[in-house]
Order: sequence, then structure tokens, then C-alpha cells
Amino acid sequence: MKFISWNVNGIRAAMKKGAMSFFESSGADFICLQETKATREIVESMEWDAGLNVFANEAEKKGYSGTAIITPHAPQSVVYGLGIEEHDHEGRVVTLEFEDFFLTNVYTPNSQNELKRLPYRREWNAAFLERMRALEASKPVVFCGDLNVAHTEDDLANPKTNRKNAGFTDEERADFDAIVEAGFVDTFREFTQGKGHYSWWSFRANSRARNVGWRIDYFVISAVLRERLKAAEILADVHGSDHCPVTMEWR
Repeated sequence: MKFISWNVNGIRAAMKKGAMSFFESSGADFICLQETKATREIVESMEWDAGLNVFANEAEKKGYSGTAIITPHAPQSVVYGLGIEEHDHEGRVVTLEFEDFFLTNVYTPNSQNELKRLPYRREWNAAFLERMRALEASKPVVFCGDLNVAHTEDDLANPKTNRKNAGFTDEERADFDAIVEAGFVDTFREFTQGKGHYSWWSFRANSRARNVGWRIDYFVISAVLRERLKAAEILADVHGSDHCPVTMEWR
């Protein structure tokens, strides 16, 4: 079973750059997209293969945020958002329930320049983790997406100069620590250690070609699912966005 997560930075733009060919050749059971920047109707109207189910969440603000899961598998239930009114205006979460696990696709809010949204971001982080733990009380959880944080110094090329910048503050990193302490597993680090493995690059200064990036896109699972892990990778050679896809495979 194969899972793909990708912040496409605008699904219509990504499709024009060949994203559909990538999806069709990927062999994925689950495609999780973030920052679709489109309405539910637009995402559903893309030329997906027959038999695929499309579950898209949209922001109230047009052309902003948005998430979607595309899969041939029919879920037992679908929930959009966290079920918390203050957090559910931006289309950031889709959760599908299957027989033996939940799959949540998330686009975590960015703390923004001068960290002006960091207080809200921390409220979001706490609410999201609480939601994942509540789901896990009934069955194992997979969550994936652009979590907008580099957890450790190995997860970005220049940790010293970014220490107080959005995505690498002590507060955001501590909130990821809380995810790990709650028993969830960062799947990529089960297979690969060290620096140089990134999933997002700035458009500035030829950053992608120089691999001056950040690892902020993740697949995270309940510890009980660790025995099913076969692989977790970053597909840095796939273009079409300032992010690249990340994948997870199960036995």
C-alpha cells in the first residue's frame, strides 16, 4: 500500500506542470494534497482516473490553503476540519476512516513573517495533537502533510541562521517534540538519518538546485503501525511546486 503527500502550491498550476502524469504513474493508494488553492468543485473536476474518490476541503478565502485526498478506497467516514469552529475556516484538514486506521491530511498554518501568527499556530498545534490522540483512542492513526516545521537541525540546511524564523522556532519544534512524546513516529527518520534530505526550497537564490532546503513535509503514524512500514522517501526529483512529494509504503 502506497501513500503520497504533496504540497502542490496551487493544484491548477501543478497540473499545468505535469502533476497528473506523476499521479497516474505513481501507483498510489492515497494521494494527499495541501495548498490546493481551489474550491472543492474545482479539485473534484480534475481529470482523475475513473474509480477514484476525491475528498477536498476548501478555505473560505478564495485561492488560499485547501487540502484533498484522492483514493480508490471507499472510507467508512469522512470528516472535514478539526471540529473546532475557530480552526475550520481555512480548509486545512481532511480525515478518512478505514477499517483499521484513520488517515488525516493536514496543512499546518505558517507562523508568518515576524512570527505574527505564532500564538495562533501554537493553539492549532495543541488542538491538532488532541484530535489525533482522540482518534487514536479508537484505532491507529496516519497523518501527513505540510506541517510547516523543521523538527531538528538535520531537517534544514541552515539551522543557525533560521533559529528564530517561522518553521524553526523553539516553540514550533517543542510542539513537534510533543507529537513524538505522544507516541507518534516520524516515518522518514525510521529509514534515513542526517542532513541533506529536504522537501521544500525557497524560490530565491537557486535554492533547490543547491539543495538549500527544509524538511517540513511528513508522514507520521501511531507506533503500533511501525511494523507495517516498508519505506518512507522524499521524491526530490519531482518538480511542479516549491515542495516535492513525500511517500510512505506499507507491507
